[in-house]
Amino acid sequence: MELKAEDVFRPGAFPEYTYISRKSAVSDLSYEFRLMQALKVSGFLTSLVGPSKMGKTILCEKVVGFEKIVEVSGADFNIETDFWKLAAAKAGMAYEGQFSSEKIIAETNDKYSKKETYSLTKDKIIEYYKKENLVLVIDDFHYASEEKRMQIAQQLKDAIRRGFKAIVVSLPHRADEAIRRNADLSGRLSMINMAAWEVNDLKEIAKVGFEKLGIQIEDEVAGQIAIESLSSPQLMQYICLNICTILEMAGNSERCVKQEILRTAYRYTTANFEYGDVVSLMQKGPNMRGKSRNRFLADDGQEYDIYELIVKSIAENPPIMKLEFDDVKERIYRLVADDSKKPAPQAIKESLVKLQELLDGREDIFKVLDWKEGSLYILDPLFLFYLRWGGSMKNVS
Repeated sequence: MELKAEDVFRPGAFPEYTYISRKSAVSDLSYEFRLMQALKVSGFLTSLVGPSKMGKTILCEKVVGFEKIVEVSGADFNIETDFWKLAAAKAGMAYEGQFSSEKIIAETNDKYSKKETYSLTKDKIIEYYKKENLVLVIDDFHYASEEKRMQIAQQLKDAIRRGFKAIVVSLPHRADEAIRRNADLSGRLSMINMAAWEVNDLKEIAKVGFEKLGIQIEDEVAGQIAIESLSSPQLMQYICLNICTILEMAGNSERCVKQEILRTAYRYTTANFEYGDVVSLMQKGPNMRGKSRNRFLADDGQEYDIYELIVKSIAENPPIMKLEFDDVKERIYRLVADDSKKPAPQAIKESLVKLQELLDGREDIFKVLDWKEGSLYILDPLFLFYLRWGGSMKNVS
């Protein structure tokens, strides 16, 4: 059967034909081996830490098997959420309900029935997971509140001692302190830190995938796509799939990916990304009180306030997922045309704090940045890619 582009490049599902195995820089062992090894150790909880959109869930699917994973998100928990009730529901278990029982009275041969209620216990849920070889994967653990994370850690501490298997997934700079610093879990953690993807690894996705489709791509072109993919295999899959769509629509008989198609592919890739409201909110900044904000003349002839400059600075070359404060400041200063009128460093820092407060507490899609201890972390590579190529930010030089 002839493969289609959507069979080969799968940004939202397990990439059967373009799965690339990587080795851990620390141990020189593959991440697949390390995760399999961790899950075999009885009584241990696995902590998997890595940047967003880097294939952590795909790794779990590869090792555990899609049908054996029970996935929940930190966002599924509020302070009232019953951990075991959620774990049961996600595994398809009825946590509570009613059943009817029937009894015959021997003397009269009469029948009577009664309804009884039941509620699963934690022990029964743990036994079900063990019997079915299920693994609970708690993705985006950092989305749960700090108090809830501590509660979950307490539940997991007892469960893993009974053979319950779980993987806690979180971001590097928001490392799951509730798990890693829990004294009760000391010595009971298998910790796996996933490094960001290297350009050479991402290039393999394009080279392997296009080869399976009978499409040629030069190593340099694959490298350029890899750089714009911001260390994200998911984004690499997105871009390659859109390149195939463009070639198909154009009726390209050469079956070759050329450099001139890349900018179009980047712009088309952002078409279905829902970050327009996020960018608008960031550019607008917090509600104005009193006098208007200072505006600064940029080298493109337009005037921008401090929040608009911060957004533009994030989108500048080179694309980086972590910016130190000096990097942000220098990018802003390069944008401003008038050397005599640049925003003060303290004003930039205060604006970053307010921008963080503005994004906090909103829906998950707004959680794209984290200003923490003098560093600006871009949490979502798809967001940064949108900044660079979608809407008003698409004309990156």
